[in-house]
Amino acid sequence: MKRTYRYLDWIMALFVTVLIVSNIASSAKIVDWGISLLGIPLAFDAGTLLFPLSYIFGDILTEVYGYRASRRVIWTGFACLALSALVFSVVRILPGEANWQKYAGDAAYLAILGGMSSGGIVLASLAGYWSGEFSNSFVLAKMKLLTRGRWLWTRTIGSTLVGELVDTAVFVIVASLFKVFPWELFLTLTLTNYLFKVGVEALMTPFTYLIVNTLKRAEGEDYYDWDTKFNPFVAG
Repeated sequence: MKRTYRYLDWIMALFVTVLIVSNIASSAKIVDWGISLLGIPLAFDAGTLLFPLSYIFGDILTEVYGYRASRRVIWTGFACLALSALVFSVVRILPGEANWQKYAGDAAYLAILGGMSSGGIVLASLAGYWSGEFSNSFVLAKMKLLTRGRWLWTRTIGSTLVGELVDTAVFVIVASLFKVFPWELFLTLTLTNYLFKVGVEALMTPFTYLIVNTLKRAEGEDYYDWDTKFNPFVAG
C-alpha cells in the first residue's frame, strides 16, 4: 500500500514556486556586487538569490521521502517551468494594446521578460534545472546509503557541490550558445552563481537540519533508497 504524507504536497508547491519565480528574476535583471574575485567581476542573474532554495528543498525531499518522491517533484517542476515559458511566449506574440505600447511596449516586455519567452533561456533553464536537480538528488541518496544516514551536512553540501556545478555550467553554456548571455560573461556568471549557491546551501545547513528532523518526526519517515531505480525516466 502506497504511503501518504501530510507535507509532501506543500513542499512540492513551494519548490515549484521558487523554481518559476527564480527563473523570471533571472530573465529580468543581472546584479553587480561591484567587487571582483581574481579579477573576475562578481555579477549574477537575480534568480540566483532564490534558486539555491530549490536545492535545499531538493535535499529535504530526498533525505526524508527518498529519491523516488524527489524524482516526481523534479518532473513536476520541469513541467510547470515549461508551461510558464509557453505562457510567456504566447503573451510575447500577442498584439499589444495602444496605450500599453506607449508607456511600456513590446520592447520593454522583451527586455525584461524576453528571457522567459525565448527559446535560448528556456532551454538553458530546463536543461540546467533537470540535470542539476537529478544530480543533486542522486548524490544525496547514494551518500545517505554510504553514511548509513549519519553526517547529514556532508551529503547536503556534497550533493550541492555536484548539483549546482552541473546546473550552473549547463545553464550558462546553453544560454551563451543561444546568445542570451555574451561569452565575455561566461566565467563571471558561472563562478559567481556557483559560489553564491553553494555558500547559501552551507549557511542554510542549520535550517535544513531543523526542517529535516521536524519532517521525519511528523511524517514518521526516514527513507533509504536501497532498492530504488535511479534512472530519472523510470519509476520505481
